Amino acid sequence: MKIAVVYNRESQKVINLFGVPNREKYGLAAINRIVKALKKGGHQVIALEGDKDLIDKLEEFMPRVVKGERPGIVFNLSYGIQGQARYTHVPSILEMVGIPYVGSGPLAHSLALDKVVAKTIFRQNGLPTPDFAVLDTPNFDAPELRYPLIVKPKNEAVSLGLKIVNNEEELREAARFIFDTFQQPVLVEEYIEGREINVGILGNDPPEPFEPVEIVFGNEGPPIYTYEDKTRTSGREIVVKCPAPIPEVTALKAKEFAIRAFRALGCYDCARVDMRLDKDGNLYILELNSLPSLGEHGSYVEGAKYMGLDFAALVNRLVDVAVARYFGMPSPPKFSPKVEAPDIRIFNFLVDKREEMERGLREWITLSSRTGDPVGMGVITDKVKSILKELGLQLNRSLSLPPHAYLFETKAGLAGGTLLISHLDVPLNPVLSAEPFHIEPEWIYGEGIGVSRAPLVMTLYVLKALKKARYLDRIPLGLLLYNDEGLDCIYSADTIKEASLLSRRVLVLRPGNPEDKIIIQRRGQRIYRIVMEGKPLRPG
Repeated sequence: MKIAVVYNRESQKVINLFGVPNREKYGLAAINRIVKALKKGGHQVIALEGDKDLIDKLEEFMPRVVKGERPGIVFNLSYGIQGQARYTHVPSILEMVGIPYVGSGPLAHSLALDKVVAKTIFRQNGLPTPDFAVLDTPNFDAPELRYPLIVKPKNEAVSLGLKIVNNEEELREAARFIFDTFQQPVLVEEYIEGREINVGILGNDPPEPFEPVEIVFGNEGPPIYTYEDKTRTSGREIVVKCPAPIPEVTALKAKEFAIRAFRALGCYDCARVDMRLDKDGNLYILELNSLPSLGEHGSYVEGAKYMGLDFAALVNRLVDVAVARYFGMPSPPKFSPKVEAPDIRIFNFLVDKREEMERGLREWITLSSRTGDPVGMGVITDKVKSILKELGLQLNRSLSLPPHAYLFETKAGLAGGTLLISHLDVPLNPVLSAEPFHIEPEWIYGEGIGVSRAPLVMTLYVLKALKKARYLDRIPLGLLLYNDEGLDCIYSADTIKEASLLSRRVLVLRPGNPEDKIIIQRRGQRIYRIVMEGKPLRPG
């Protein structure tokens, strides 16, 4: 499957730089690690910035869907570039253009980012969360909450602006910093003294919780998980323990709360629910992160590791659960080793080589071999011979007529098998100008591409796929290539007839003609306008 990993890091490609800028970024090492994991899972992967050029780049990369394939999918890591509800920006674009993606939709992201709305929903669903208040202006009245308090921006993530305050003076100073820096209201909630517990969620029907993870802060610094801790710039060592050393009944309760919070906000595929555990064993939900970090040292990755998912397995599992959600699979495939059926191996090989096939097509089109050009025909014939020799096909000299026709066979021979017939000459007038190679979203153009080059390239890659699956030598198969299509096969006709009589099946590798001889289904649409000139035969 084609997968585009979409992230925000350096690009500021927007129409105007306007609004609060994003402060969350994935490191290049983390992005490359995710790309590598997806490639290990057999996917074709590209990494793209989630900026204003994203739609054009996705349209160029995503597949022209053929029978048996699914559309490509986006692995969303995007935190957004600027403005409000930044987590929703890329998912909203993907919803609009109709591209599936991993992770929650715009609505769930917006609910999770607005901590006040999220906490209100939690309480409506009977989930415990610390008492809180919202400060809308710098000249606020002090809330009637018990100190110490946690102060944080109302609509941010990854602990940006997070601070513990012990009195009103510290509260006003911390709130002023958030108003000035983040330009948004301030959330104030009672600090729960105790332990930090996180629970990761993976999947949808049903969502599966990881074992609870404890974040241990040590004796230095505040007993909260700060932005500096998460970006490993605080200078103190944070220990992630999985499973958390807590009673089993507490662990079960934590997992129950995580699943209920996940469902309450309408999340998909993955999330991480952050909680505090007080000295009396009571759990309080602090927030739900709808875009959990896949950083190497993060609690989500550690929780998955304890469940038996290494990093590559986790990343590919995220794709599996999203694919199951979009395309109706009853459940993601298991990670237990299995042997693929030969037809699946062949199909996957061809899908994986699609971009390579397009590059090869460009190279073949640059080799001119119009009918009656002996030099061009000699070059392309020698090239094909070399490739077929590498694949182990042998020239049947008794059924070949150089330089007009060549029959190649597998080690099993042709008799009673399948004969593929294609021509190498392009039947065009030598004085006509050549059509250059170029690609549009639904079409590929170039001289001889339909009648000669595309059938040739596809045939060579099918043979490579059979070779990869170790089936080529065992199949009775022949490939007959002739060079006088533009002369109505005056030289090769008898050779074609004789080879065809030896075969059980004959496939002529060139476009057919209606009716029922050509595939006419395709994705998308193309609009044609016909202008009729002349006197109408009847009104209307």
